[in-house]
Amino acid sequence: LRDMDAILGRDDRLVAKLVDAAEKVEAGFAAIIGTPVPAVIGTDHQALRRMCEKKTDLPVLAVNTNGMELYDAGERKAYLELFKAFVREKLPVEAGKTGVLGMTPQDVSDLKAADKIRKVYADQGMRAICYGMGDGLDEVRNASLAAKNVVVSPAALKAAQYLQKKFGTPYEIFYPLASELVPEVNYQGKKILIVQQQVIANAVRKEIEKRTGEKEAITTATWFMRKEEILTDLNVDAADDISLKEEDDFISLVEKEGYDVIFADPCMERMIPGFEGVFIPLTHFAVSGKLNV
Repeated sequence: LRDMDAILGRDDRLVAKLVDAAEKVEAGFAAIIGTPVPAVIGTDHQALRRMCEKKTDLPVLAVNTNGMELYDAGERKAYLELFKAFVREKLPVEAGKTGVLGMTPQDVSDLKAADKIRKVYADQGMRAICYGMGDGLDEVRNASLAAKNVVVSPAALKAAQYLQKKFGTPYEIFYPLASELVPEVNYQGKKILIVQQQVIANAVRKEIEKRTGEKEAITTATWFMRKEEILTDLNVDAADDISLKEEDDFISLVEKEGYDVIFADPCMERMIPGFEGVFIPLTHFAVSGKLNV
């Protein structure tokens, strides 16, 4: 919609455009995604969804975003709407089937990550479903078949909790590929900072502690969503898990704390030219727009 269409409440134009598009493309569903102008004027996204569903045979999702939050806030809402819309019934649980929630390029920063995770589970005689990265709408519809879900980003936590409440599917919070993100470096007795999305950052922390055999002086930090439920689940002290808002927060943290090792997106190394320790690249697409290759 043009701004004036939205401001003047010309919802019929949006409906007409969506119906026209639905006749021209082959699609499994349509989605109405909120942007700043509809957010400011208080557009009723659910009413729009109902209007559109009356005019087309497609299922329609309404995601009440506002275009002014960070990417993971929109992901969280989209995941929840997707599973609410398409997972309708409780199916017999398939032993060994694991749903992986939170697999997006923004979160895992590696287009090959889904295939790697599938292989990890296949090697153990199980089957992993990576929703959104190679596994499509049919697998979403069959989500209640999963014996358990794995949450690999904070944005997927609400969806996992919904599936647990609705179908009794248990979930775990971890990243199955954490070991490949941690190079062979001496971490014993070092002061370490890990900057990533919360689940991967804490998975890297656990991997380091597993290798050293003891609890190290490790701080995790993130520019994005930070959930207390994840800290509790991972048995992490909240004081060792930090939210960053501005570049200055990161710069002052490094200057103040004197870390020996820093894991962070490579673009962040330029922020700390005076850092004399070991900087280990930990790519985060949502920070730099770069992917692991």
